[in-house]
Amino acid sequence: MSNSSVSGGARRLVESSLMLALGIVLSMIKFIDLPFGGSITVASMLPVIIIAYRYGIRWGMLTGFVFGVFQMLLGLNNLTYVTTWQSVIAVALLDYLVAFLVLGLGGILRKGHSQSAGLSAGAAVSCVLRFICHVISGATVWAGLSIPTNAAVIYSIGYNATYMVPETLITVMLAFYIGSILDFRSDMISPIRGASTHKISPLRIIGGLMIAGALVFDVRMIFVHLQNEDGVFDFAGLPNVNWMSVVVVTIVAVMLGTVMLIIDSLQNVQKDTDNG
Repeated sequence: MSNSSVSGGARRLVESSLMLALGIVLSMIKFIDLPFGGSITVASMLPVIIIAYRYGIRWGMLTGFVFGVFQMLLGLNNLTYVTTWQSVIAVALLDYLVAFLVLGLGGILRKGHSQSAGLSAGAAVSCVLRFICHVISGATVWAGLSIPTNAAVIYSIGYNATYMVPETLITVMLAFYIGSILDFRSDMISPIRGASTHKISPLRIIGGLMIAGALVFDVRMIFVHLQNEDGVFDFAGLPNVNWMSVVVVTIVAVMLGTVMLIIDSLQNVQKDTDNG
């Protein structure tokens, strides 16, 4: 075995360990922590997706599986709500092990695409697959516990969407941004040459944060009315939501965010014209 292969394997192991640690820390920083499982974090899945993008699907899935084990240990109390050993296994697989193992597919579009597009698209695929795992778990294992038995699939989709949609948007946006300034295809992670002329400006960051913040606000406003007096997930409370606040905050955030993106695009066009 050559020294280069040994150093390459050691670098992969060190990077994966650091990214796992980063992902675990980020998973503990929660904007919203739902009472029946699920949370909106600071893109805690992205470090695992980056590893999958750098080292391929198989290594990425192994990293995602280890990440899922740690998430299961952190959420061990959730396993106490189910009563049978079959349910415990199903929750462990669908809500943790398989749900995070699919993050290894974050590198599925590594070849033949620009890095920012491939990384963000891979992140989107991974998030959708994780969402599907949680929906299946909610419609089967959790039906009758935290989700009503009637129309369990619809309720499971609604519940899991309240946190997975904002989580997906945050992850995909950060994946696109980071993928535009750092080269994950080279042996050593390094800044992309010439990326300074294309990196996201403060206007784009602020615009994206405003839209993401509006989503978090909407989730908070809506979710508190999605439980009945017994604490069971229930759509019957939706008429009690202050929809005027939700609509106003969303429209204002989207409009301001869009204006900032347009201004930034016009500035970039002007810079390219001046440089040309």
